Amino acid sequence: MRKHIQDTGFHAPTDRALGRERRTVAFAELVAGVALALSIVVLATVMSVGVARADVVEGVVGHEGSLFGIALLLGLIFIGLGGISALSDQRHRERRHN
Repeated sequence: MRKHIQDTGFHAPTDRALGRERRTVAFAELVAGVALALSIVVLATVMSVGVARADVVEGVVGHEGSLFGIALLLGLIFIGLGGISALSDQRHRERRHN
């Protein structure tokens, strides 16, 4: 049976502390964070330009406002349920590791 991996990502193995690699790990985390921030900015720009050119919302709301409202409500419910499950999973992991 495989050994359970406790931490993933840029962290060192749990059985030893970081030595000289600390600077490399910090730089890798910084680069990953900056890349994520830039990609979010690009995504927001592309999406806003796409929505502005498509003008889909006006066509949908004009003809089928109730259907759009139900879809919006379901989307918000799914987002809320995803956030709740992510928070509960994090609390479960904290209790298990203590």
